[in-house]
Amino acid sequence: MTTFTHQIRGRGARSNATGRFESQVREAFDDGWTADDKLPESPATTVSPEKAKVIITRNDSPDIGFSASINPYRGCEHGCIYCYARPAHAYMGLSPGLDFETKLFFKPEAARLLEAELSRPRYVPETIHIGGNTDPYQPQEGRLRVTRQVIEVLGRFNHPFSVITKSALIARDLDLLAPLAARNLVRVAVSITTLDRKLARSMEPRAATPEKRIEAVRRLSDAGVPVIVMFAPVIPGLNDHEMEAVLERAAGAGARGAGYVALRLPREIKDLFREWLESDHPDRASRVMSLVRQMRGGKDYDAQWGKRMKGEGPIADLMAARFRAARKRYGLEFRFDGLDHGQFRVPPKIGGQIDLFGT
Repeated sequence: MTTFTHQIRGRGARSNATGRFESQVREAFDDGWTADDKLPESPATTVSPEKAKVIITRNDSPDIGFSASINPYRGCEHGCIYCYARPAHAYMGLSPGLDFETKLFFKPEAARLLEAELSRPRYVPETIHIGGNTDPYQPQEGRLRVTRQVIEVLGRFNHPFSVITKSALIARDLDLLAPLAARNLVRVAVSITTLDRKLARSMEPRAATPEKRIEAVRRLSDAGVPVIVMFAPVIPGLNDHEMEAVLERAAGAGARGAGYVALRLPREIKDLFREWLESDHPDRASRVMSLVRQMRGGKDYDAQWGKRMKGEGPIADLMAARFRAARKRYGLEFRFDGLDHGQFRVPPKIGGQIDLFGT
């Protein structure tokens, strides 16, 4: 494992431990030849194509509100230290640490695969969630446009979908999202974890600034796209005091609903998060981890269904009560009806025969 005592510019993780499935473990050590005051260089971002057989992923988790999702990217350059997707990078033979935010993969055939799946005779439409794992609008999307191509396909099929992001780049696709929202085919969730730019830069180093996310909520809402603000994760002793302020700002920008998720620290994330706390917030590291354990039955994390998203105990109960009160106070209790699945149609292929009766 390579551990850095100084923050690596623009990166969240402070180490790059070998993936848990690897047979060999590498560990760096100080041989005395490196100057103590020399900051480590920021590793470059690499982006590689990933060959996928299907693009729609399915799950049966009772804790999340969707069973079908699309993830155009694997790994995420935003570098959020708390990201629950980090452990999945070990399946690629890579580290959930710095590798997760520097060694990225994209699915160049995503749009083609999606069109093929939606065109199957037995396909039954259900709301597809874009970005259930890593952010579909991370910086590389500006160049690769994989997410945009996926939305274009969903639009042609009149297929309902939702999106979650913490990137202002989503506003680029308002020309696609606004017409679909007018037909009840899309809703968007924007994740805002803090209004403190310094904390955001430390915790989510390459994500959009809090103000840009608020502006994205405003632009989406002004265009008629229904927006939910996600205060996630809530980290007791670090950002939990901002819950009401974040919901108030989002409501003022036009958000119509709100949600929250308590900090989750499965697998490698617990060690990465502790390293980051000790590096960036040493004055409160012990208290934060103590409060986290109070929400998780004395452990760093509890993966039980029904508990992993909100935690349990007095700290978790207080968090839930504050959220309910703030959501009501700022008018974020809108009950979103289901998106419209009845408009789904397989478009005729170019050069194909058009059905005589238009069905």
